[in-house]
Amino acid sequence: MSSQNEQAIREQAAEWVVREGAGPLSPEQQRALAQWCGSDPRHARAYALAQATWADLGQLAGLPAAAPSLALAPPARALDRRRRPRLRQGLASAAALLLAVLTLHWAPQAWQGWRADYSTRAGEVRQVTLADGSRVDLDSHSAIELAFNDQERRVRLLSGEAVFSAAPVTAQETRPFVVEYAGASSRALGTRFVVGAAGEGGWVGMLEHSVAVELQSPPQQGRASQVLKEGESLRYDQRLGLRPWPQHDLQRATDWQRGVLVFERQPLGEVVARLNQYRPGRIVVASEQLAQRQVSGVFRLGNLDSVPAVLGNELQANLVELAGLALLY
Repeated sequence: MSSQNEQAIREQAAEWVVREGAGPLSPEQQRALAQWCGSDPRHARAYALAQATWADLGQLAGLPAAAPSLALAPPARALDRRRRPRLRQGLASAAALLLAVLTLHWAPQAWQGWRADYSTRAGEVRQVTLADGSRVDLDSHSAIELAFNDQERRVRLLSGEAVFSAAPVTAQETRPFVVEYAGASSRALGTRFVVGAAGEGGWVGMLEHSVAVELQSPPQQGRASQVLKEGESLRYDQRLGLRPWPQHDLQRATDWQRGVLVFERQPLGEVVARLNQYRPGRIVVASEQLAQRQVSGVFRLGNLDSVPAVLGNELQANLVELAGLALLY
């Protein structure tokens, strides 16, 4: 089965459906859509769900007139060039709203429940100790499956992010400790590292000592293996292979272990994307201009209910709250 990130699949499905809502697809786009849906059964299921959800969103016509960009965009051919930037903004807003609703209804825990040995809910952070003495810190919305055998101590990260503190190899414990996620295996050469989702693949960061990362199949381009040293991070996927991530702040990325999320002059869009991982509902930013506004702050994981109102007041933005959905515009 493909290891493509489920969130990336939802995003692509939402983009296709919103494109269709803007007007008929070109023959080239129709072929690309058919190819995408046929390349993975999950793509077809996500596309069908996005279509149904898009139709249901027509019932949200009662939103305040102050958010006109959320209305379904008219066919692109009916617009002149002066209105195309507004169309693009409208499509982006509609796609964001559709993706938010899809994420709320996808319920990844429904399929993880029977497969995962350990998992966390929205806003929950949990530490578990494995049979070999290794510790795993699970981030919000995360799940792992254990696959220990006589040859190795393998842990499969099913979703989310986790910090692994591997019990060392000794004369008594000779099996290597390996974490598998998104088509890559990370073998501990030290004690502590983090693995998580990134786009259509994943990322690995080394907190203590070193870790060997290797793709399970050759990428279309780029490197297939690399040893990470302490303080280093990398991203990977099947298209571009393993690549360094020097600008990634490992300390900031793992602040959730201390029960906080810290942001310093980051775009609102990035802040909201991270906050959404820790709340049962969804925050949506309805305009690209607002999404680029910079935000700084420290948010405690146990007190995120008031976040939409705090962001709205700080940025002097309008806020509409529906069931499980907060819209900033």
